[in-house]
Amino acid sequence: MEAIEIGKLLRAGTAGFVVGCSVSQFNEPMFGSLVRAPVYDGYDVYGVIQDIHIDDDGLVRQLVTSAGQISEEVLRDNRERRIVPVEMTVVSVGYRRLGQICHSLPPQPPLSLDRIFQCSDEETNEFTNYGNYGYLRHILRGQNTPIGELVAAHLRLAAIAHGSQAEAWMGEAIRQLINELRDDYQALMDVLNSISEVLPSLNNGQEE
Repeated sequence: MEAIEIGKLLRAGTAGFVVGCSVSQFNEPMFGSLVRAPVYDGYDVYGVIQDIHIDDDGLVRQLVTSAGQISEEVLRDNRERRIVPVEMTVVSVGYRRLGQICHSLPPQPPLSLDRIFQCSDEETNEFTNYGNYGYLRHILRGQNTPIGELVAAHLRLAAIAHGSQAEAWMGEAIRQLINELRDDYQALMDVLNSISEVLPSLNNGQEE
């Protein structure tokens, strides 16, 4: 399966990076998705989308405050030719170097204008199955992010990628989250409550 490019890197640090894309590209990336940034041959950085942000610009402000209905032509023109990009904030959760996956923070961040790709089900399956779910701790340490909602969204997407093994994978992931948050009852309840909200939709999807 060919990798799907979702945008290019705007800025980065060790703990995460920001991706920009045009509105026309904004159909694949989702809150909680696993993404990959190829830095150089044999070295890729992985991250989870923790926020999607759409800034306004001068034209949008004018259109919002104008009287009357905005025509479809004007809406389409603004979305297709919009200069201000859609921004996606990504938390780094690991990397692959010379074929070896590691769930630690990457030794080097990706570089400006590097292409960022949506991970396929196969990539998601391989990365999230590696080790003992150590990458989840990076998501739990996120700042200014609804952690419970982010964890639930990511687990739902990852479980779909695991197909027939989704139930077993999800059970182990939840056990690891309980272990990570055993000393923070409020955070644990927030995460578990958020997960309970997505489980019915996941089960329905599998039945279909």
